Amino acid sequence: MTTSPPTAAAAARVDTPRAAVDRALAQVFDTVRANIEAFGIRYPDDTTRANRYPLRPAVPGFAEGENRGWTTSFWPGMQWIAWELTGDEAFRDAALAHAADFGRRVRGERDLDTHDLGFLYTLSCVAPWRLLGDDEARASALAAADHLMTRYLPSAGIIQAWGDLADPAQRGRTIIDSLMNMPLLTWAAEQTGDARYSDVVARHTAELRQRILRPDGSTFHTFYWDAETGEPLRGATEQGAFDDSCWARGQAWGIYGFAMNHRATGDAALLDASRTCAEYFLAHLPADDVPYWDLVYGDDADAPRDSSSGAIAVCGLFELAAVDPEGAERWRAAAERILASLIARYTPERAEDADTVLLHSVYDLPKNVGVDEGTLWGDYFYLEALARAARPEWRPVW
Repeated sequence: MTTSPPTAAAAARVDTPRAAVDRALAQVFDTVRANIEAFGIRYPDDTTRANRYPLRPAVPGFAEGENRGWTTSFWPGMQWIAWELTGDEAFRDAALAHAADFGRRVRGERDLDTHDLGFLYTLSCVAPWRLLGDDEARASALAAADHLMTRYLPSAGIIQAWGDLADPAQRGRTIIDSLMNMPLLTWAAEQTGDARYSDVVARHTAELRQRILRPDGSTFHTFYWDAETGEPLRGATEQGAFDDSCWARGQAWGIYGFAMNHRATGDAALLDASRTCAEYFLAHLPADDVPYWDLVYGDDADAPRDSSSGAIAVCGLFELAAVDPEGAERWRAAAERILASLIARYTPERAEDADTVLLHSVYDLPKNVGVDEGTLWGDYFYLEALARAARPEWRPVW
């Protein structure tokens, strides 16, 4: 399945870089406002269908639109950024309603068997604590951090990714995405003074650097350890093309996650890992600077693009520039180049044309889920990328 080419109108847009970013931000704000009105306190699904988000489908124990899965926090995460950049209280009020809902989710222990508690509670509850001093949100985020700590396997030094800790199919498995879940534990250590949280971050990220980053600079999506002995076993993929290919979104998580955790831990090896991931990612981009869904594919491949990977990489490159002064100019230029292509070729012509702000993403191609669609995380990281470009002094809540 190939990604639809950009429209002639989109390809023909000509703006100065700052004007393009400002125009893109205005369009995102319009879409977020429309989606707040459409969804209220309910949650859209992980991906669009023909560029429109349906409500999150009902499953046993959860009604349609309820808060479950790993992606729901990207929706209030966008609202918090929109409020910071505009001051529009409608964004703040919508995000606060979601923060309360995330509090109910963690207190009720509903769908918490995942390392993605970091994604979920950093964007939904750490954000209102940092921005507003919201004590209830702080308590919810700390409760989520404690749940995340129960997934730590001391023998291997890693936090297990998915599922019941007794599930033999998942036992001892982590994935590169987990790097983005560590900021919740870093924040919890800052809040409580308890070094247990930061010790887990340091060991988990060091293990991933050693095992999930390959010698050629590419990454495995997932890696297995023996949960009893801690012996490293094998790398594999869940959503990439092959076990030994390089899933684009995973490589983008590597750029961002290693840089972010270097900032938190001071581990110079993590900074080097981020640089290595960035070099590989940039060397395997096609001519328009937006990756195919797996970096094994190159120009003219019969494969879809994944614009969400491009948006994550932009944020990661901006983060890398902030922690790597010697390479900052190069990383920032690469981020701006990818972002310019996303704006020009991978966005709706008008806000009303789609519920998503970033077209042509891929969730899970091997399972044919969300292929050539908008995604909640693609939308969030595209907005974060625009915010970083528009306001270099601005910091996300991670």
